[in-house]
Amino acid sequence: MSEMIYHIATRTAWTAGQKSGEYRADSLEQVGFIHCSKIGQILRVANNAYAGQSELVILVIDPSKLVAEIRWEPGTDKPDELFPHIYGPLNHEAVVGVVNFEPGPTGEISLPAGLT
Repeated sequence: MSEMIYHIATRTAWTAGQKSGEYRADSLEQVGFIHCSKIGQILRVANNAYAGQSELVILVIDPSKLVAEIRWEPGTDKPDELFPHIYGPLNHEAVVGVVNFEPGPTGEISLPAGLT
């Protein structure tokens, strides 16, 4: 099995994707791909892009089950660090887990116990 990749989504967007048959993040329409992370990148992404938000989930994705192409490309804040990007909608068969991702009581963001 390949190393899992992860995507942070709102619970509402994930639920809508389940109903429509495929998940399409806003970034797919805006920049042409769905942003994903390796396990060690999740917290930095969460703090940069999702600070103060609630009702989030982390989609655990098996890259070997993706229908769309995946490319490893530089991030915007660290051009020497590669991030997985999915160039197309996310098929549900590739999502092997959905983990609640809520900030703690004081607003701190930490990895859920199931992912550490």
